[in-house]
Amino acid sequence: MELINLFSTNQPLYVSCVAILGLLFGSFFNVVIHRLPKMLQNSWTEQCEELLEITDRSDLKEISLLSPSSRCPHCAQDIGWIDNIPILSFVFLRGRCRYCKTKISMRYPVVETLTALTFSAVAWTFGFSYAALAGIVLSGMLIPLIFIDIDEQILPDSITLPGIWLGLLINSMGVFTDLYSAIYGAVAGYVSLWLVYHGFRLLTGKEGMGYGDFKLLAMLGAWLGWQQLPLIVLLSATVGAVTGIVLLALQNKTRDTPIPFGPYLCLAGWISLVAGNDIVNAYFRFTGLT
Repeated sequence: MELINLFSTNQPLYVSCVAILGLLFGSFFNVVIHRLPKMLQNSWTEQCEELLEITDRSDLKEISLLSPSSRCPHCAQDIGWIDNIPILSFVFLRGRCRYCKTKISMRYPVVETLTALTFSAVAWTFGFSYAALAGIVLSGMLIPLIFIDIDEQILPDSITLPGIWLGLLINSMGVFTDLYSAIYGAVAGYVSLWLVYHGFRLLTGKEGMGYGDFKLLAMLGAWLGWQQLPLIVLLSATVGAVTGIVLLALQNKTRDTPIPFGPYLCLAGWISLVAGNDIVNAYFRFTGLT
């Protein structure tokens, strides 16, 4: 009880503790980003072999989010806890493996830092409350989705589908919006991109996005309500278009180069979480609609 009172009255201390928690979770998210696609690939391979009645099954390595223990991808040496401390271990080792001296990807400290920043921003925005806890959970789902989609161009159902149900459950208690807005948000989020997808395919004969994007926007609608969907779509489309133009100009990409849309939806959804109402209200004041 004393700790609760301390956190509720001392916001800087509370936010600092959440930031440290974010660093720890960021280290775990690096594992999720690396291993979850491999786990899905193994599962798909097993299902295909079973469907095709292949008796000589592939020798797939057992892998989960908890095992085997962390190891260097180059020399396969197990990484001790002292080398797994977020940020500090990377700095102390000067960004190289202790054993083979191979460079460690900057992805690891970037994900840890990003997680700490997003968690602490949510804590600062909502204070010591159930909304802050829920916002941290949502942020914790969006961060792995961003990097998995960048790497593999997939948005795993194992995150988005439970995310939809969790958003509806959270809002059954009115944390971010009422339950009806959450339900309509989930439906509208899925259907809106489904219509865009099929309309684009009919016009061009090409697929402009994947079904994972539909589920992701449905998840964001379930968490934030249908009222936030126009802002999310507008922000994600704008940032996605600008990024696409920059890539075309700087990296000699072609128009046929696939660019994952999930990261922009995640970014827009997170912005809507912490500042969506303020942005919408500012727009209405600017246009004189209020």
